[in-house]
Amino acid sequence: MKNGSCRAAPAIEGGRKPAADLGALPEWNLADLYPSMDGPEVKGDLDKALGWCRTFEENAKGKLGGLAEAGAGHRLAELLREYEALQELLGRLVSYAGLVYSGDTTDPKRAKFYSDLQDKITQASTHLIFFELELNRLDDATVDALIDGDAGLRHYRPWLEDIRKEKPHQLADQIEQLFHEKSTTGRGAWNRLFDETIASLRFRVAGEDEELAIEPTLNLFQDPDESRRKAASDALAETFKANLRTFALVTNVLAKDKEISDRWRGFSDVADSRHLANRVEREVVDALVAAVRSAFPQLSHRYYALKAKWLGKDQLDHWDRNAPLPKSDTRSIPWSEARETVLGAYSRFSPRMSEIAGRFFERGWIDAPVRPGKAPGAFAHPTVPSAHPYVLLNYQGKTRDVMTLAHELGHGVHQVLAGPNGALMAPTPLTLAETASVFGEMLTFKALLAKAESPAQKHAMLASKVEDMLNTVVRQIAFYTFERKVHTERREGELTADRLCEIWMEVQAESLGPSIRLGPGYETFWTYIPHFIHSPFYVYAYAFGDCLVNSLYAVYENAAEGFQDKYFALLEAGGTKHHKELLAPFGLDASDPGFWSLGLGVVERMIGELEAMEA
Repeated sequence: MKNGSCRAAPAIEGGRKPAADLGALPEWNLADLYPSMDGPEVKGDLDKALGWCRTFEENAKGKLGGLAEAGAGHRLAELLREYEALQELLGRLVSYAGLVYSGDTTDPKRAKFYSDLQDKITQASTHLIFFELELNRLDDATVDALIDGDAGLRHYRPWLEDIRKEKPHQLADQIEQLFHEKSTTGRGAWNRLFDETIASLRFRVAGEDEELAIEPTLNLFQDPDESRRKAASDALAETFKANLRTFALVTNVLAKDKEISDRWRGFSDVADSRHLANRVEREVVDALVAAVRSAFPQLSHRYYALKAKWLGKDQLDHWDRNAPLPKSDTRSIPWSEARETVLGAYSRFSPRMSEIAGRFFERGWIDAPVRPGKAPGAFAHPTVPSAHPYVLLNYQGKTRDVMTLAHELGHGVHQVLAGPNGALMAPTPLTLAETASVFGEMLTFKALLAKAESPAQKHAMLASKVEDMLNTVVRQIAFYTFERKVHTERREGELTADRLCEIWMEVQAESLGPSIRLGPGYETFWTYIPHFIHSPFYVYAYAFGDCLVNSLYAVYENAAEGFQDKYFALLEAGGTKHHKELLAPFGLDASDPGFWSLGLGVVERMIGELEAMEA
């Protein structure tokens, strides 16, 4: 979602060279979207978008019912194609602004550009709100008849069926318009406050020559030296505590904002709007959460007891949770090696998959260096089908960074393959969007494991993979539980910062178990999780995807020829099919209560393998 003057950056050779000898790290080239923030292209497309949206509204508003009654399916199809083209144009603009901003969220020029463009996009898209609302007021039988009678409409059948699921929660046009227009000064403004606050924080880590931003500070939790891990934890806790009132205010305001929206739209459960957006049934998510929480003793509790033993402790302190094992490979992995590792793993699965992922390196689609003000974490942003995705990383040469690269490239491959469905049907629900990313991680892990040169190296790699899976499954379900408690209690009144900290400690103690000592300061660590702010209840999608991929990978390992074709068909479907339909060719069904136990069993068996190595 961000870049300064959008200076063209080399794909591989010319990026920044960090202190650790990682080689030249690539910075993305956003010119495939727009040449620069200040160029005439952005202004031209903004003006075009505003005028086109107004004209579309003038030509179509209040007329869809008449077209349906007249059986004019071809005219509805024409309007749908025009609407999709408008979404493509608006999506290109807002994607570019977001990517520019993420490159340095502390740069006032970028922040102003991002905010101003969001305001203009909101103004333009206000003229489009009527369209989906009017479509959903048409009788279902009439729409089905129109679709059956026109090839153009049949192309959009999946999207039309999809938006009809929103019908029970849609409001009157003027209320929808009000919600939409106030989003930039409401939720959007609080999101921006959080982003800019996090990006501006600096942490005084004992032993470091200068104050650190959040990414390098968090990275110290993987340092072999326990004193450095503790120093990082102390620094994080000190700064989070100093800003606790701000984070508590942001959390309370956004939880209340969501409660208001949910109440108006008739969502009974705090997470129902997310389930609807994910096109997954509440019962399926509840079954996932129940399965994971019941498995805590067999998974996280059991593993962290093992890790404490390996590190010679009765209990691990919270800063030891992601500490490297004594025989782990702690060297810095150069960027070129990370690239070859991931592309090699992808190629062994399918040359087609490797070729698509290779484009990201070759064409300037990746931004890898850690920079002051840069958005923390990592993401793959699909932009629009007429362009291509971009990947943001904060690459620091750790093994986990290589796995993050594999994860985000999996997203990128998925987004490229889904693109031909068009702007309306390319987007994939979050629960299925994690499929390709986690599958890419698994391919990379298996490739690395096959190269293990000794039992000790295999042990360390297997333990690292288990930790990643626990972070993806156990930790994310704990996050989901935290969110549920926060949003449920917020319905009864504002939560104090102390209460938010109490809830955090409760769910962390439950999920991590007795072998992790949650010391003073850890109660504030809920403050920096961006998903709580940007996408409430997003987090269960990670656990959904990990368990799904565990089962999917087992099918792959035992499958006859043809798995790759089925897999690519799943990715190419984008948002055109429900999870039940997509998983059926693999003999999998996420609505089956036993499905989640199958996926969790993979993690449990890996922990058992580690225990057997100890015998």
